[in-house]
Amino acid sequence: MRAFTRLTAVAAALPEADIDTDRIIPARFVDRRPQDGLADCLFHDERFDGAGQERADFALNRPAWRDAGILVAGANFGCGSSREHAIFALLDYGIRAVLSPGASEIFANNAFENGLLMVTLPPDTVARLLTLLQARPGHRLTVDLERQVVADSDGTEAPFAIDPRRRRCLLEGLDTLSLTLRMTDRIAAFEARHPG
Repeated sequence: MRAFTRLTAVAAALPEADIDTDRIIPARFVDRRPQDGLADCLFHDERFDGAGQERADFALNRPAWRDAGILVAGANFGCGSSREHAIFALLDYGIRAVLSPGASEIFANNAFENGLLMVTLPPDTVARLLTLLQARPGHRLTVDLERQVVADSDGTEAPFAIDPRRRRCLLEGLDTLSLTLRMTDRIAAFEARHPG
C-alpha cells in the first residue's frame, strides 16, 4: 500500500448524497481483476453514454476535473453493497482522498485497508468546499494527514479526526498484514505466555 502523508491535488465536486457503490463501479465490472485496471469503470454509466462516448455533463469529464486527485462528495458516500472494486476504481483513476460529511462504514473500512483516505468533515465545511469548487473548477486543495487538516490555498484550514491506528498505517503505507508482520515478536511472546 502506498503511504499517504500529504496530498495537494485538483479537487472535483460530486455534491449528491448517497452515491452508492453500484454507481461508483457497476456490478458488471466486478469480475475484472484490479491489476488489469479499473479507471475506465469508475462511474462508468454516468461518465459514458450507451455508445461509449463521454458525457460532457459528468463532473470527472469536465476538463478542469479530469485529473482530480481529491473528491468532495455529499453525505453517505459509498453506501450500498460492499464492493471493494469501488475503492480500486477510485485509486486506479487517481483519487487518493474523498472528503464528505460521512461515508458508509463498510466503504470507509475498505478504503482504509487499501490506502484511500476518507475524511469526514462537518456538513457546513463540505458545503463551503463544494461551492468553492463549483465556482472555481480546477482548484487545488491539500489534505495533510500528518497535521490532520484540509487546507485551501487562501490559508483556510479544516481539521479532521482519524483513528490513530489508521492514521499511522496510512502514513507508513501499512495494510493489516504489514502491520501484523511488524508485531511478530509481540505475537510470539503472547503465544509463549498462553500455550495451547
